[in-house]
This record gives sequence, C-alpha cells and structure tokens, in this order.
Amino acid sequence: MQPLLRRIEHPPQNGLDFGSGPGPVLSMMLESEGYQMTLFDPYYAPSADALQKRYDFVTCTETVEHFHHPGKEWQLLVKLVKPGGWLGIMTKLVEDLNDFPNMHYITDMTHVSFFTRKTFLFLAEKDNLHVEFQGDNLIFFQKNRQ
Repeated sequence: MQPLLRRIEHPPQNGLDFGSGPGPVLSMMLESEGYQMTLFDPYYAPSADALQKRYDFVTCTETVEHFHHPGKEWQLLVKLVKPGGWLGIMTKLVEDLNDFPNMHYITDMTHVSFFTRKTFLFLAEKDNLHVEFQGDNLIFFQKNRQ
C-alpha cells in the first residue's frame, strides 16, 4: 500500500480494486486511510457497474497472471483510469526466460499469462503511459492528464 500512497493524491480519491478476490485486504486498508473503494472480481464481486466508471487509481494485485485475454483486459484497465490517474499492478515478473520452466508461478494452473519488464515497457509506450517499476513485482502506470 505504501508505494501506491506515495503516488496518489490524498483523499478523497476513488479507487477500484480490480480482481479483489474473496478477501479484499488492500481495499480495506485504503478505506481506512479515507479512500473510497469499489470492488470488482469476476467471481467474488462481479459488478458490471464497477466497470462503467473511471477511477483516480486502480489496483490489480496478483491478478494479471489469471487473464485469459490479456490484451483485452489490459485495455479495460487503461480505460478505467482517469487522466492523471494511476494503475498499480502486482505480479511476479519473468526475469530470465531460461529460468521460466523453474519459476514457481507456473505451477499454479490458474496462472495463464506471464509478463516481463519489456512487456510492460511496450504496453506503456503503446498507450502513452508513464511507467515505474518498484522491486521485482510492483509496476505503476500513470495516465497522461490529457
């Protein structure tokens, strides 16, 4: 939560926890800080209304690896962020393609999409987003204010 808080403005801001799962801990933590949060998860919080709004920030924690149509889902994530807003993604990046067969992430059969830094750099350039990497698994994108 702290790396996200360093990037977003102080409350009141509205955020979306995309892929919140059955226990939306991050959303609850952000709400305790005064942020207004909306949940979306195709299984646990399947609100179509949540996908019709735009948000000051969107979090996507340990979710992108479950995307069956990553291009389509990526475009949805970008659309959900207001101009000037932030998209925060947490996922384990593939660091070395030679080590990929031994990566623990591939042992989970629900993990169907895998990403490298190059992938996210490409997506940021394609969609004119500012990108920041934090550590091995946090990626932040800021949408231009235009």
